[in-house]
Amino acid sequence: MKIRYSLLISIIALGLTLDSCKKDLDIGAQGALSEEQLNTRAGIDALLHGAYAALDAQQHDNQNLSGTSSWEASPSNWVFGSVAGGEAHKGSDGSDQPAIDAIARFTADPSNSYFNSKWRSVYEGVNRTNTVIRVLAGVPSISDADRTQITAEARFLRGHYYFELKRMFGNVPWIDENVETNETSRVPNTEDIWPRIEADFQFAYENLPTTQPEVGRANKWAAGSYLARSYMYQREYQEAKRLFDVIIPQGVTSNGLKYALTRRFEDNFDAATENNSESVFVIQMAVHDGTNSIANGNQGDMLNFPYGDSPFRCCGFYQPSHDLVNSYRTTEAGLPYFTDYNAHAVKNDQGVPSNQPFTPDPGPLDPRLDWTVGRRGLPYHDWGYHPGARWIRSPGQTYAGPYSPKKNIYWQATQDIYADQSTWAPGTAINYNVIRFADVLLMAAEAEAQLGNFAQSQTYTNLVRARAADPVNILRKYKNDADPLAGFSTVAAANYKISVYPAGALAGMGKAGALNAIYFERKLELALEGQRFFDLVRWGIAEQTLNAYFAYEGRLTTDIRGARFTPNRSEYFPIPQRQIDLSNQAGQSVLTQNQGY
Repeated sequence: MKIRYSLLISIIALGLTLDSCKKDLDIGAQGALSEEQLNTRAGIDALLHGAYAALDAQQHDNQNLSGTSSWEASPSNWVFGSVAGGEAHKGSDGSDQPAIDAIARFTADPSNSYFNSKWRSVYEGVNRTNTVIRVLAGVPSISDADRTQITAEARFLRGHYYFELKRMFGNVPWIDENVETNETSRVPNTEDIWPRIEADFQFAYENLPTTQPEVGRANKWAAGSYLARSYMYQREYQEAKRLFDVIIPQGVTSNGLKYALTRRFEDNFDAATENNSESVFVIQMAVHDGTNSIANGNQGDMLNFPYGDSPFRCCGFYQPSHDLVNSYRTTEAGLPYFTDYNAHAVKNDQGVPSNQPFTPDPGPLDPRLDWTVGRRGLPYHDWGYHPGARWIRSPGQTYAGPYSPKKNIYWQATQDIYADQSTWAPGTAINYNVIRFADVLLMAAEAEAQLGNFAQSQTYTNLVRARAADPVNILRKYKNDADPLAGFSTVAAANYKISVYPAGALAGMGKAGALNAIYFERKLELALEGQRFFDLVRWGIAEQTLNAYFAYEGRLTTDIRGARFTPNRSEYFPIPQRQIDLSNQAGQSVLTQNQGY
């Protein structure tokens, strides 16, 4: 059974986020149940479901849990991870959501509403997990075994929420179940919370079951994978390897499937094939859920569809970058140009009107490109061939380029089941993969390379490349161009050529070269999944990579022209000014702003 993220607002309003004024702390939530009324197993289960509900950060009426527009705190991190990471532009045009442009250009200041929205939404998740743990302590009727498991599940979720906060903002206050509600705004952000995040995931790893009755719930192996990811962010590679050595051969999904790469790459981005063997930890999305809204239908990504005369209506955001597309160029041997890919640019239709002829690039390409990016003259799932400029919001495609996102797009044939048109932009039932098995393999490859184990590192990397090279992943032309729903022919839509690294290749590159190859593989495999900026920062290469991106991409689009990443400042986003203003101890703000803001 799939867990339903019902929004138990009237039940969950037991504690308040950091954006609550002091006077608000003295006023009980209208219509809320007290903790005493929840001191039953049913009450605890409701609270735990509420803690899961915060994962997709959604309420109704196109708002998130912070009370602002849903896209400001999207759990996919498309703004903070992908746009800020240079694999996508904001898209649309310059007048729409300009706050994102400031984030993409690293000129945003602490007053930018996106930062406060994300902060508040994620701390709401923290608040809900703390409520579970606090109320659970007062329920005598629950067995010790169940108590331990519920605590482990809540601590896993708390670890996830704090992981999000830590990698975004760096220094954040740790608020757990022992902090009184009226003291939350007085906790400073001077503690390194990584050990506490590790402790939450470690407890979850040791105490969660291997499978769960509801597929969206975390299990032992999700906790182990998240703990390993936390080690990777701290460069604790031996600790990470210790976990990967167990997780990769033994791990199973919460619904009992042995961890494995799906044969078809696109199965990870299709609601019809969700919760598969690659699903380590996934935020569940649902449509037609009786709310007459897209509150649980990936509302945070509702802007990210082709515009113009496309069948999606709105809104032309989240356009993949030239830099990303060029990364998929391969050599005649089927390997990437991971050091000079922009010198082998993929032909595109920027500046070519849709009513003028255009022939797509004939050169060799990694087939993952066309499962990730929509480009002119190639099938856009089963919606027909992408027509180019007609689907791009900016005239002449000059603002953000000629491309459209694809991993978040539902299929025409199943739209009645997996899409929701009950509001002004589409909702979808496509899940968001927080961690999928390909991510685990590539983190393991990275850890092995850092430790000098290049053969094992290459084995893991090649598993990911071999999947991409499987013939089922070659995007094919339509059987009937006039009727895309008739299916695909056996003719490849482009010149796809990809191969695994030959024996000894990574070892022959040396440690730096091997790591560059793995970093590049993550870019190809996980593109537009909200990971890129955070990867660049943890690798210590954000400055050189992003400033090279700005120099190249700025010659092609106007949105990020002149942008610059500033070292010792841009690695973290600013602590929201609203939160600094609200934090108070003896008349002084207790939250310290990040360096450079």
